[in-house]
Amino acid sequence: MTAVTVIGLGIMGGPMAANLVKAGFDVTGFNRSKAKVDQLVEQGGRGATGIADAVREADVVITMLPDSPDVEDVVLGADGILAHAPTGSLWIDASTIRPDVSVRLAEAAAAQGLRAVDAPVSGGESGAIEASLSIMVGGGAAEFEAARPVLEAVGSTVVHVGPAGSGQTVKAANQLIVAGTIELVAEAIVFLEAHGVDTEAAVKVLAGGLAGNRILDRKAAGMRARTFQPGFRIDLHHKDMGIVTAAAREAGVAIPLGAAAAQLMGAARAQGHGNLDHSALLLIVEQLSGRTNR
Repeated sequence: MTAVTVIGLGIMGGPMAANLVKAGFDVTGFNRSKAKVDQLVEQGGRGATGIADAVREADVVITMLPDSPDVEDVVLGADGILAHAPTGSLWIDASTIRPDVSVRLAEAAAAQGLRAVDAPVSGGESGAIEASLSIMVGGGAAEFEAARPVLEAVGSTVVHVGPAGSGQTVKAANQLIVAGTIELVAEAIVFLEAHGVDTEAAVKVLAGGLAGNRILDRKAAGMRARTFQPGFRIDLHHKDMGIVTAAAREAGVAIPLGAAAAQLMGAARAQGHGNLDHSALLLIVEQLSGRTNR
């Protein structure tokens, strides 16, 4: 039985760890909040008291953490992965971080005798729960094949997209598309409401045509009802849009619509909506339209 450690048992990492247990892996989890560790234990996994304890006997280590500095601390720290994971073990970073940081950490892992892939995921909390995530993997071909059985236990689309850092670059493109699509869906809903249209019927017909997309399928009902329980928080998407805009600038690529979406995401955060689902961009559209007290 492959021993898999999951570090970071939040909205995404918790369900992923649970699905690994269901798939028959020997799963150990660590999280700063002990309640999350206890929940994994109840689901059939094991708990660890720290990172060193969690990775010491792991065949595979998965990190699912909020940002680049968090991953750097967990990987490079004195009590971190590189200091305590067995030689030859595989580190899978499922976090969404800067591509350049991902490359640098993969090189550091190789220098310590560990294999590494960056494997950020898309699909939100529902995708994590349903084990239907789309996973874009950067790293060597051999490392990808070693990671594939683990990743296929948590995702339905697992694709090798290139060398180290490539997974993070593709994830940045994913977040660019998702942010822009959420903004347009939000604008469409507010537009339809302003004209007194039955938005439930409108969304149904829009979803069946060329305008159809996963945001309409998964987010429109909550947007119409103004319920923004986080599947993916605005705080995190704001961070991701910073990665997108920086990477685009570095490559000399213009992203005018993406830059606008990044500004709107930042505005939502500044308005105090950071802990809401990213579909709460609709609140900014309402505010700009003068319809907040409708």
